[in-house]
Amino acid sequence: MLSPSLEDYLEEIYRFSVSHDIVRVTDISHKLNVKLPSVTKAVGKLRAGGYITYQKYGVIGLTDKGRQTGGYLVERNTLLQEFLRTICADCDVDAEAEAMEHYLSKTTIVSIQHLMVFMKEHPTTYQQFVDYVQQSKKKDKER
Repeated sequence: MLSPSLEDYLEEIYRFSVSHDIVRVTDISHKLNVKLPSVTKAVGKLRAGGYITYQKYGVIGLTDKGRQTGGYLVERNTLLQEFLRTICADCDVDAEAEAMEHYLSKTTIVSIQHLMVFMKEHPTTYQQFVDYVQQSKKKDKER
């Protein structure tokens, strides 16, 4: 089981690998705005866990396990951002999803996924929800 911090590193390595041919420690350092020694330490733990391949001063590669887990982490983050938008959350969606993603169980994530599919398959019900939220916010402002 990865710590929230290691999940963040693996998620970013995965994201970077999708859009770039080469992933280096400096790329992850810049993207996550952390110092190189922190990335190097995290990369060592990810390598020990079998998620990545890496040799000092070299390129970071994803193993099958790392690719699968990284893909899941990105999908989870995307789902939570979509969920927050769907429930009309008035927040910094990126930051809120980031805060939520590490502390929700897989069963809760699956339940959120079911709700999202339900809302897409029942647009009238979803619109009723949106209307309700808008009315509630209007009433709250009037108080």
